[in-house]
Amino acid sequence: VFCGAFLAPLLTIPPSPALSGRAYVREKVCQEYRMLGKENFRTLTIIANSRKYSNGTFEEIGHLVREIVSLAETCCADGVDPSCYDAGSTALSVKSCSADSPFPAHPGTAECCAHEGLERKLCLAALRHPPQPLPQYLQPSDKELCQAFRQDPREFADRFLYEYSSSYSQAPLPVLLGSTRTFLSMVSTCCISPAPTACFLKEKLERKTLSLLTLTSNRICSRFSAYGKDKVRFSYLALLAQKVPTASFEDLLPLAEDAAEVSSQCCESVAEDCMQKKLLEHTAKVCTALSAQDRRFADCCKGKNLMENHFCILALPPALAPKLPEASEPTNKELCGKEGALHATRSLFELARRHPSLPDAVLAKLYDSSGKLQGDCCSTKDPSACLDSKRKRMEAELPPLLEKASQLCGQYNKLPFLEFKKRLRESLAQTEPKASPAQLQRLLEQRVSFASTCCLPDAPPLLCASKV
Repeated sequence: VFCGAFLAPLLTIPPSPALSGRAYVREKVCQEYRMLGKENFRTLTIIANSRKYSNGTFEEIGHLVREIVSLAETCCADGVDPSCYDAGSTALSVKSCSADSPFPAHPGTAECCAHEGLERKLCLAALRHPPQPLPQYLQPSDKELCQAFRQDPREFADRFLYEYSSSYSQAPLPVLLGSTRTFLSMVSTCCISPAPTACFLKEKLERKTLSLLTLTSNRICSRFSAYGKDKVRFSYLALLAQKVPTASFEDLLPLAEDAAEVSSQCCESVAEDCMQKKLLEHTAKVCTALSAQDRRFADCCKGKNLMENHFCILALPPALAPKLPEASEPTNKELCGKEGALHATRSLFELARRHPSLPDAVLAKLYDSSGKLQGDCCSTKDPSACLDSKRKRMEAELPPLLEKASQLCGQYNKLPFLEFKKRLRESLAQTEPKASPAQLQRLLEQRVSFASTCCLPDAPPLLCASKV
């Protein structure tokens, strides 16, 4: 289904298939088209546009891919007038702006279409759909895979590339390319094998590290695209603090900085092994630093496969709340000094380790509020008066919220789902005695929806921010 040498040439060029970035520069697209050949160019175009428009339909992506491939095929042939490509891409942008456009709909399209010429093309090229909150791809059974493959191998490959790439749209392009290539190779090999079951078993074992890498890097890069480097650093620091609350700030901060570095270097990188290499190095650092401090980390770090070890660490539930002395709050002078951001981060770290069940979305909200507080107060004439008044308000409003979120996620992580729901219903009936049955049911559904989405280690950041 794929050419064997598919990956090597792809990764020497920026991932700008046809409609992204400076892809209107004819030479760039034609160089890509000639280097890859029509089929590989088409495959890359499906993957790149399924990532870019991750909630576009299969048909919409199909329309776009056909147009892009046809444009390259027509205008990249030897001896064709250079204006061919420009005229074709202009026609494509006009089609994108028509009321009955067959391409993926995007809320920003109308603004782009108000422009003309190159400006319009570049604006359309920069559009991206936000990532899906959680991966939607469900792998069919081996039997169903082979049935669909035998029926129409090309349609099967196209549909898989679309579903998988839009589902894991935040995984770096080289990771997606490797993952889809080996999957399609597995299907085409095992579906004609005399012993398909044994073949699938062997191939899936060989793909395991790559599958985990796709899942993990999609999660890491979704968080990076939602949070940016500084907030990712804090989010990871809080995550470790909640799993190993006995570890010190000085132990965990370098690991959080390293994790943020992995995200910023590899999420947009087209280097073939950036994410795998850096993530494995990072996992080794975490294991070295924390195995001696925590038995659960030591158990996760025993395995020979570092990718599995990393996955094991991420999946560890929060620790039990430790008995720690009361944390000292940073002074107003410290908060507004040149190390202000570090003092604020340390203060939130102390909060996270004392409330191990607090979900990431609540901590991220506190991180934003803390930054805003410093921004609002430190530049005023009397920073201390400003900070004191805001702090008073927070001291009144924050503890009940933290208690509620901690309790909700603590119970969700500890109890079987039906037992969790039953206890939640009972506690809501007690705390909201005046609520009608319909109101209670609505409250119950709202809390259950929050817990089942946002109390998990891989909670989608943007969706959960809106639920907080």
